[in-house]
Amino acid sequence: MKKSFFGSATIFYSLRRFIVMNFGIATCLTLISYPEEMFSLVGIREIWPDWVFSFLMSSSLSMGGFKVEEYFDKRISWIEQPVKRLLLTATTYMLFSFIVSYVLVTLYVLITVEAVTLQNISWTRMLNNTISPTIIALIIITIFISRSWLFEWRNAAIEAEQLKSEKLASQNQFLKDQLNPHFLFNSLNVLSNLVYESADRSAEFIQQLSKIYRYVLDVQQEQLVSLKRELDFAEHYLSLQKIRFENSLEYFIDVRESQNLFLPPLSLQLLLENAIKHNIASREKPLKIMIQQENESLIVRNVLQPKISQEHSEKGIGLDNIIKRYALLSDKSPTIRKTESEYIVTLPLLKLNGNPDH
Repeated sequence: MKKSFFGSATIFYSLRRFIVMNFGIATCLTLISYPEEMFSLVGIREIWPDWVFSFLMSSSLSMGGFKVEEYFDKRISWIEQPVKRLLLTATTYMLFSFIVSYVLVTLYVLITVEAVTLQNISWTRMLNNTISPTIIALIIITIFISRSWLFEWRNAAIEAEQLKSEKLASQNQFLKDQLNPHFLFNSLNVLSNLVYESADRSAEFIQQLSKIYRYVLDVQQEQLVSLKRELDFAEHYLSLQKIRFENSLEYFIDVRESQNLFLPPLSLQLLLENAIKHNIASREKPLKIMIQQENESLIVRNVLQPKISQEHSEKGIGLDNIIKRYALLSDKSPTIRKTESEYIVTLPLLKLNGNPDH
């Protein structure tokens, strides 16, 4: 019952708009043809049949335009077959307009001119009288074709953008889904070693790990996070690694301005994990890591002292993951530089109008 009510209301509203529109068109045409008669009661009575004719002609041509457009909208796409759609729409509507105009003009003459009957009517003259309505029909079909093409083009553009966004979101989510098992696997490996070394350090490691993993879960649905949140996480992550390496690991964070700056979540974790994985960290050769900001970039550097067994190993998912996620989110890309003593990664910091963190 509720659906029927709203359906009826929509039909009534559309019908009212249709009548008002054609009422206005008929009035304008009559006013142009008979400007003086429109402002007196006697004149209005004289031109009343002409107004009715204009209203019926306008309504018929408009309704035909709507129906032709509706018919071909379901069958031929402007995007896929534009030429075929144009030819069929224009031909069908002009044929319809000619027939309707001819019939209405003939009826108008038969009704309003007493001397004209079916026996003496000039069919050729009626044909000439349809020229004006046909020109009007041509204008109407031009409007309908333009409207229909623009609507379909807009809908196709919106649909393409939605599909593109869904594809990018899917790719981004796939890349982020790589991080959880990767991070958990490495953390459990570290924990398994600590269990045999020290129960107290293992317990502290588990407590820190739970806090860090909470952040990992919190940002799984985020495309970007604020620099401040990511730096807080990096601080916790490095503190966690200090439990494992103690004095074999040294780190410094030098960031003064983090407002309205963003980067993909867990970018720092991947870089820090990469540095720890591939470099020696010992009391004699402590691994030094520094995070600092330069303008709108975040620079992560570590001293280069590669492990012999991994000197030629692949970089794994870490750096590759970050590069791909930046490519999905921005036209900026991380840069990687290697010197004789340092390994340096520069992450572009992104700016947004609104805060993506929730």
